[in-house]
Amino acid sequence: MMDVHSLSLSQRTVTGKKVKQLRRQGILPVHMYGSGIDAQSLQGTAGELRRLLPQVGTNVPVSVEVEGSDQENICFVREVQRHPVTEDLLHIDFMRVDVTQTISAEVPITLVGSAPATQQGGTLLQSLTSLLVEALPMDIPASIEADIGGLDDFDKSIVVSDLSVGDNVTILTDSDEFVARVAAPRVEADDFGIDEFEDDEMEEYEEGEESEE
Repeated sequence: MMDVHSLSLSQRTVTGKKVKQLRRQGILPVHMYGSGIDAQSLQGTAGELRRLLPQVGTNVPVSVEVEGSDQENICFVREVQRHPVTEDLLHIDFMRVDVTQTISAEVPITLVGSAPATQQGGTLLQSLTSLLVEALPMDIPASIEADIGGLDDFDKSIVVSDLSVGDNVTILTDSDEFVARVAAPRVEADDFGIDEFEDDEMEEYEEGEESEE
């Protein structure tokens, strides 16, 4: 079971275009909806929310405490709106979940170790960066590790079925999808004498033209 991050929010009365004033004051609008509650317009400090998002992504639970309420809210980030130019945070949606019901979530894949085949000039390629999994909210892993230490030649690869996620988690992503492999180094044309071959062909072509004349 992963650690649960905590967040304190308060009720928001400012809506519509007026929320720009909140942002200028370092406050961000938040929307919380989901299991067992009516949708709520909330707000939180921009600094705290900016620090929180990289730590939780969309698959790590957050315990949201709303000022004036003693109800426990286990939530996941479901949508983040950013400014199209500056990338500044504009709005965040939290989805409240029932901790007794399974949910699906995208979990990032982390490559661990080093691939011996890269010492032969190969390039490590990660084809898949996350897995879709299903589990109880508190059992959703923060990340899934893929050990690349076994990639010691260019014919080997890691697929989804090679990954371990524990008995309480079901992987929904296709088991045959590639996760990582080491691509062989590109072979230059000179290694096969292609340039010389093309030169010889050109000489024969030129000689043939002279004979016709």
